[in-house]
Amino acid sequence: MRDRYVSPLSERYSSREMQYIFSPDMKFKTWRKLWIALAETEKELGLPITDEQIAELKAHAEDINYEVAQEREKLVRHDVMSHVYAYGVQCPKAKGIIHLGATSCYVGDNTDIILMREALRLVRRKLLNVIAELASFAEKYKAQPTLAFTHFQPAQPTTVGKRATLWLQEFLMDFEDLNYVLGSLKLLGSKGTTGTQASFLELFEGDQERIDRIDPMIAQKMGFEACYPVSGQTYSRKVDTRVMNVVAGIAASAHKMSNDIRLLQHLKEVEEPFEKNQIGSSAMAYKRNPMRSERIASLSRYVMMDALNPAVTSATQWFERTLDDSANKRLSIPEGFLAIDGILDLCLNVVDGLVVYPKVIEKHLRAELPFMATENIMMDAVKAGGDRQELHERIRQLSMEAGRNVKELGQENNLLELIAADPAFNLSLEELQKAMDPARYTGRAEVQVDAYLDKVVRPLLEENRELLGMKAEIHV
Repeated sequence: MRDRYVSPLSERYSSREMQYIFSPDMKFKTWRKLWIALAETEKELGLPITDEQIAELKAHAEDINYEVAQEREKLVRHDVMSHVYAYGVQCPKAKGIIHLGATSCYVGDNTDIILMREALRLVRRKLLNVIAELASFAEKYKAQPTLAFTHFQPAQPTTVGKRATLWLQEFLMDFEDLNYVLGSLKLLGSKGTTGTQASFLELFEGDQERIDRIDPMIAQKMGFEACYPVSGQTYSRKVDTRVMNVVAGIAASAHKMSNDIRLLQHLKEVEEPFEKNQIGSSAMAYKRNPMRSERIASLSRYVMMDALNPAVTSATQWFERTLDDSANKRLSIPEGFLAIDGILDLCLNVVDGLVVYPKVIEKHLRAELPFMATENIMMDAVKAGGDRQELHERIRQLSMEAGRNVKELGQENNLLELIAADPAFNLSLEELQKAMDPARYTGRAEVQVDAYLDKVVRPLLEENRELLGMKAEIHV
C-alpha cells in the first residue's frame, strides 16, 4: 500500500492490541454479539424466537462473511442493514428475527461504548505500569540531591526521586479519573429511533413490565451493570467527552514529564535510553537527541487537541440526534486512543531505561550551592561571634561579586573563597567547604518520597499486581 495514505498512528506508534480494539473485525463481531443478546433477551421475555434460531446466530458469531456485506452495502448504502443481510445469509432460520425492534444505534452506539471500555482497560494497564516504573525510579534516586528549578532558574535543592514523584502524582490523578469514568460507563441499551422504545411497545403489546427488563438484561449479557436510563436515538455524546478528557489528561501528564526530561538531557543530568546503533542526527554524529521524549510531547499535543472534537460534537447535537457526529467519531475516538497507546508505550520505555548522571548533577549543584548555603554560613558565623546584620550585608555584597565573576568573566563560583577571606566571618575555607554537603539542603525530600510511595503508590500497585510486568516495544 505504498500508493495510498496510511496513518502513522497504526504504522509507527500504537500497539497491535489497541489497533485490534478499533479494527473492523472487533467492531462487526461485537455487532453480532449484540444481535445475539437482543434475540436471547426477546426470547426470554416471551417473543416467538426459538432455541434453534439462537443456536444458528451463535454458530456464525465469529465467521463474518465480509464480502457479502460489502457487496450489499454498495447497493443499499447502509452499513448496518448490509451486515443484517449478510448475517441472515449465513443464518436463514434466524434471518427474520435479527435486529428485531432495534435501530442502527443499537449495534453502533453500544459497540462504541464497548470498544471505549476495552480501550480504557488497556490504557489503565499501561498507565499502571508507567506508575510502577516511576515508583521504582523514585525509590532508587530518593536521596540523590539535585538542583531544583523555579522559572528554570536555580532554586533550593531537591532530590532526583522527589522530582519523579511530581510526575508520578499527576499520573495517579489520571488513574483515579480513568477509574471513575471506566466504572461509570453504561450501555445505550435498545431504546429505538428516538429513545422512546416505541417499537418494543408494539412487539410486547404494551407490556411495560417486560419492556422495562430489556435494557438490564442486555447490559448483563454484555458485561455491564446498567444502561443509561434515558436517551435519544444515541447515547449522550457527553460520554465521549468524558472519556477523551481522561485520555487528554494522561497526555498532559506525559507531556510535562517529557519536557522535564528533555531539559534535563540538555543539562546532561538525565538521559533517555539511547540504543547502540541509534543515530541522533544525520549531520552531527555526536548528538544524542531526546527523540522519544520529543515524540511523547508531539503525540500528547495531538491528543489534547483531539479531545476538543467530542466536546464540540456533544455541544452541537440537535434534539434526539443528528448525523454530524458520525464521521467525527470515526476519527477522533479511535485515533485519540491509538495515540495515547503509543504515548504510554514511549513513557514506559523511557522511564524503564532512564539514565542518571550523578557527577554532572553534583557539579551543577555545587556551582550554585554556595549561594543557597549563605543562610547556614551566616548562622555559623554568628555562633562564632559575628553580628547578624553586618554579616547579612557582607554576604549580600560578596554574593553580588561572585555572581559577576560567574556571569561576566566566565569564572567558577568563588563565593566560599571570598567569605573565607573576609575576617568578619571568622570561618576558614575548609570549614566552609565542609558545610557544602548537598544532602543538608534537600529538606524532607527523601522522607516525602518514602511516605508517598509507602502510603499512596505501593498499596495501589499491590492491589493491581496482576496487571504489572509490561514491557514496551518501540517501532521506530
